[in-house]
Amino acid sequence: MTPDPAAGAAPTAGARVAYFDPYSGASGDMTLGALVDAGVALDDLRHSLAGLPVGGYELVAERVAQHGVTGTRVRVRLDPEAPQAARHWRDIRALLLRADLAEPVRQRALAIFAALAEAEGRVHGVDPEAVHFHEVGALDAIVDIVGAAAGIALLGVEAVYCGPLSLGHGFVRAAHGLLPVPAPATAALLAAARAPTRQLDIEAELVTPTGAAILTQLARFERPSLRPERVGYGFGRRELPWPNALRLWVGELDAGAARLTEGPDELLLETNIDDMSPQFFEPLIERLFAAGALDVYLTPIIMKRGRPATKLSVICQASVRGEIERVLIEQSTTLGVRALPLDRTKVGRRVETVVTRWGDVRVKLKIWRGRVIDVMPEYADCLAIARRTELPIRLIHGEALRIAEAYVGQRMEGEGSWRG
Repeated sequence: MTPDPAAGAAPTAGARVAYFDPYSGASGDMTLGALVDAGVALDDLRHSLAGLPVGGYELVAERVAQHGVTGTRVRVRLDPEAPQAARHWRDIRALLLRADLAEPVRQRALAIFAALAEAEGRVHGVDPEAVHFHEVGALDAIVDIVGAAAGIALLGVEAVYCGPLSLGHGFVRAAHGLLPVPAPATAALLAAARAPTRQLDIEAELVTPTGAAILTQLARFERPSLRPERVGYGFGRRELPWPNALRLWVGELDAGAARLTEGPDELLLETNIDDMSPQFFEPLIERLFAAGALDVYLTPIIMKRGRPATKLSVICQASVRGEIERVLIEQSTTLGVRALPLDRTKVGRRVETVVTRWGDVRVKLKIWRGRVIDVMPEYADCLAIARRTELPIRLIHGEALRIAEAYVGQRMEGEGSWRG
């Protein structure tokens, strides 16, 4: 079960967090190297990976120095005698579902591979279930992804953040032939997550599909206000004009601040409408959400001379006020909009993904004072699966709920509180 980077409230001040700085890009082995260099014991990582029903590999680490910077390179050393099979998404999902893994690690790994399947499906124009992995279906990529999910759990952080991903240019040779950099699957993953990027003037693939999938599924693309405890460097295999490493900061959020910059103030925009067909509110609400509304709701009211009317209320950030007002004025019969400053006590909310037997289901987590106090599967996802499979929706909803509650229970049992 993997957090949606765009959703959920930031952890409270004093929380232990991790921040990936991909100044030289990111790959699966660079992620493992950064985790080990930041304090994850290699033996603990090996123990976590021992539950995978695969063999023919060895996880090794070595100290590396480039341009005066030292760090760790972790490699998956394959047995040359062991066959390397390309796998479909359904094969990898079955492998992970039968693996002896901690549930948080399993769900994170499933979500990373699910994101890869969706990206590859969009690129090649096929259903994600039919995606045939080549490079990312190989054994070393499976170990990289499950190892990254396990490493995050072993690091014991409450939240993972990531900075802008540095991209190179040129071409890379893959199973499908010569592909532009970033590879199409990488580009699809970054676009789906709206991940910030920066272009470096170097002909090289800096961000691999595996690295992109791991970071877009595990991290929020924000920079926290951090009091660092340690810094790790996970080195890649390529020699570049700078230290070719993924940097990982681990520390505590500053007291009184969850981020370096606070978001804009929120507003409550309202207007009273008494001369518009009720049918027209549905497309209006859709446009308001598309314009950046955080919430939209309708309230029946009585206006002067006893006329029934509707009060349309929109909660939004101040930065999108102009666009919200434009939609209200152009798409409704209102003659004006009033704005009120808004001060809210907000319960933390995070959207994560669980993988059921029939497909992925998003789950909303309600978080209060650092602990999950309620979970609820997304109705629309359960309904879509029920329609596709013709199964009762209660079965899909029930399995998604059980997986989510088991995940939360394991975290609470292991740490005494939610650390997701």
